[in-house]
Amino acid sequence: MNATTSLLGAVADFALAQPTPAPTPGGIATSKILGWLARTIAPILLAVLGVIFLGRASRGEVSKVMTSSAIALIGVAFIVGAGALFLFGQSLINIVFE
Repeated sequence: MNATTSLLGAVADFALAQPTPAPTPGGIATSKILGWLARTIAPILLAVLGVIFLGRASRGEVSKVMTSSAIALIGVAFIVGAGALFLFGQSLINIVFE
């Protein structure tokens, strides 16, 4: 029984002592994707929102335009906050839990 236990222990030690393989390069370049989205898609969406707001305002629906504008600004603030946490989140965690 003792020999079996020591053999299993030796096998476990050997299996756990093997180094893990290094990650291979060639992943998706998310920084370029995020930059492209920020440069192209965001201005197009904001332009579409502006056209919708101007169309509603010309029909006399100013209260709906103000409500939609406020909601859009709050949404943009949330998106900016999420981006800031994405970029600076690890630094904030290090500061708080250090």
